[in-house]
Amino acid sequence: MTQSVVVQVGQCGNQVGCRFWDLALREHAHVNKKGLYDEALGSFFRNVDSRERDGGACAVGGRIQHLKARAVLVDMEEGVVNEILQGPLREVFDSTQLLTDVSGSGNNWAVGYLTYGSAYREQIVDKLRKAAEHCDCLQCFFLIHSMGGGTGSGLGTRVLSLLEEEFPEVSRIVSSIYPSAAEDDVVTSPYNSILAMSELTEHADCVLPIENQSLVDIVSKIRQMSHGGRPGSAIKRDSAVISWEGGLSGAEKPFDAMNNIVANLLLNITSSARFDGSLNMDLNEIATNLVPFPRLHYLVPSLTPLYTLTDVNVPTRRLDQMFSDAFSKDHQLIRADPRRSLYLACALMVRGNVQVSDVRRNIERLKPSLPFVSWNQEGWKTGLCSVPPVGHAHSLLALANNTCVKLTFMELRERFTKLYRKKAYLHHYLDVDGMEQSFFTEAVGSLSSLIEEYHHLDATMGRLVPDAPRLSIAS
Repeated sequence: MTQSVVVQVGQCGNQVGCRFWDLALREHAHVNKKGLYDEALGSFFRNVDSRERDGGACAVGGRIQHLKARAVLVDMEEGVVNEILQGPLREVFDSTQLLTDVSGSGNNWAVGYLTYGSAYREQIVDKLRKAAEHCDCLQCFFLIHSMGGGTGSGLGTRVLSLLEEEFPEVSRIVSSIYPSAAEDDVVTSPYNSILAMSELTEHADCVLPIENQSLVDIVSKIRQMSHGGRPGSAIKRDSAVISWEGGLSGAEKPFDAMNNIVANLLLNITSSARFDGSLNMDLNEIATNLVPFPRLHYLVPSLTPLYTLTDVNVPTRRLDQMFSDAFSKDHQLIRADPRRSLYLACALMVRGNVQVSDVRRNIERLKPSLPFVSWNQEGWKTGLCSVPPVGHAHSLLALANNTCVKLTFMELRERFTKLYRKKAYLHHYLDVDGMEQSFFTEAVGSLSSLIEEYHHLDATMGRLVPDAPRLSIAS
C-alpha cells in the first residue's frame, strides 16, 4: 500500500488543504459505509488508535478521532491554522504536524525563503521526516501554496527544495495559485511570483498552475448557473462549492469557493490512489508520462463538468460532452485555450461509471482537432477510478502539458519588469539578510529561458501563437 503526504504552506495553502481533507473524508464516508480502516483510507490517513490498526472500526465522517491526515501544516501567521484547529477538522491534526509563527512574511519572498526558511529549517525537516516515517511506502508529496504572498511563495518553495534534498526519490507535485493582475492586492506579488517560479522550475517534478482570475471566472459562472434554474435554486448551505464545513468558522469568505475548486482538483488527481478502478493511474506515472523535458513540467488542469462543484438544476449532459468540455478554454484553471497551442502530452483522469471504450472513443474523436507534437502523437495517459464525486455519476480531470502556459508566464514577466525597471519596493527585499539583487536577475533569466523553450517548440511545429499579453496592465 502506498501513501502520500500533503504539505500546506501559507494562508492559501492551508485553506485549500483544509477543504481537501473535508471533502476527502466525505468521499470515504460515502463509500466506506462500515467505517473500517482500509487501504483506501490508509493512502492519505493513518489510524492512531492502536487497538484498531488491524482493520477494526474507526470513525469515518462525524467525529474522526481515530484518523490523522498525512499532512504538514506550515504558516508564519497562526490565524488560519488556529481556525482549522477550532473547526470540525480539529481532531484530524495534532501539534506534531503544525508549524506556525505570529508575524508573517510581510508579502516578501526573501523573508519567507531566507529568514524563516533558515530559522525553521530543522523543525520543518523534522516534521516532514515524522510524516514520512508513518508511511509504509511513501509515494508522493503534494505541496499546496500561493505565489503572490511571502510565506506561500518564499517558505513554500524553500520547503520544496528541502523535500528534494531529504527525499530525492519521492515525487513532488505542486499546486501553485498564481495571482490575478486585475484583482491582486499584493503590490509585490510579481517579485514573489518570479522568485518562486525559479524554484518551481528547478525542484518540482510537476507543477499544476492555477490562476486566481480563472477561478473567479469559474465561480461566477457557477453562481449564474445556480440562479438560472427555477426560483429558489441558489447554492445550498452545504453545497460543495463553498466551505461551510471546511473547518473555517464564520460566514463564507471571498476565497472559499475558489479554494474549493482547487480542492476538487486535488480530489480528482488523488482519486486513483484512494479508490479502486479498472485502470488506476499511479501518481508517479504523471511525471513519467507527461514530462518529456525536465523543465517543462507545468501541467494545465481543467475540470468538467463544472456543475459537479455545486448543487444546481442543470440536466445531466452526455458523457461525450464532458470530454469536449475538458479541452474548452472555459474549463481551464488558467486563462488559456490549449487547442490553439501545442500539446506535448495529456492525461485524462476519469471518475465514475465510465468504460475504457468510452475514453478511447472520445480520444479518437478529439485527436484531429488537438495539435500534438509529431514525436508524441499517442501521448495520452488515462486513468479510470470507479468512485465518482459524491452525488454525481462521473467527472473528468485533464492535465495538459501544453505550450499555452507560456502566456501566463509572459504576463507575469511583464508585470515583474514594470516594477523592477523602477526598482520599486526593491529595498524591502535587499534589506533581508542573505538577499542579493542577483536573485532577481537569475530568477527572471530562468523564466525567460523557460518561455523560450516553449517558443522553440511552437516554432518548430509551425504553431506560433500571438505573444501579446491577454490584458493591458496600467503603468
